[in-house]
Amino acid sequence: MVRVTILVLAVLAASCSAPPPPEPPPQTRVLGWKHVHTWTGHTSLQTETFTSDNGMFRIHWETKNEKVAGKGTLKVAFRSGDSGRVIIDAVDQHGAGSDTKVVSDNVRWYYLTIDSANLDWEVSVEEPIMGHSVVRRDP
Repeated sequence: MVRVTILVLAVLAASCSAPPPPEPPPQTRVLGWKHVHTWTGHTSLQTETFTSDNGMFRIHWETKNEKVAGKGTLKVAFRSGDSGRVIIDAVDQHGAGSDTKVVSDNVRWYYLTIDSANLDWEVSVEEPIMGHSVVRRDP
């Protein structure tokens, strides 16, 4: 009987101790931005194709020198390099201005259509450099 009691107590003690917490998964995050290309102009343009390593881009744009007040426009769309269909409508600007926007889709080939009238523009595309932050636990 004493042996059974000791065995039962040992089993209960072992089952009461919690297992160590699991290691958290690495967190993917943006470490920086890699320049893809910059285009400038004052008329419409279709760019060369470029690829994405992760499906995310940061687009900077600026419009200025509106020729006729209230008539300047800039529209920028990311299009599929395979089919030509619009994937992301990134910019729809009327008049002078600037902005930065992060957009994302899938890994694929893209090109931009930049439709402009009555102003000067600059469009720059960057792609993130992704990395992991790892939580380190000392034993």
